[in-house]
Amino acid sequence: MGKKLYVGNLPFSVNDESLRDFFASHGTVESSKVITDRDTGRSKGFGFIEMSSDDEAQSAIEALNQKELDGRALTVNEARPQAPRDNNRGGGGGFGGGRSRF
Repeated sequence: MGKKLYVGNLPFSVNDESLRDFFASHGTVESSKVITDRDTGRSKGFGFIEMSSDDEAQSAIEALNQKELDGRALTVNEARPQAPRDNNRGGGGGFGGGRSRF
C-alpha cells in the first residue's frame, strides 16, 4: 500500500496533472489531487499525492520538501488523517436579542 503525502505552498497555476508530473521522477504516483475552492474552482494552494510505496514516498519527501516550483518553496510531508468534523455547522444564528425594552 502506498503513502499519502501533503504538498503545501503550491503555485495557483498547478493542477492535478502537473502535480503528478512533478512527483513522477521519484516513483509511481498512484493519485494526485490539487484542492480547489468549491465556489470559485481556484486552487487553495495545497494538494495530496499518493505514492505506490513507502520508500518512494520518503524519497519524494527528501528530494522535494523546500524545493522551489514556480518561485514557491514547497512543503512536502506525510499526510495526517483528516480530523473528524463537527456536523454542527456554525455558531447558532438566531435572533440577536440581549436588548431590554425597559
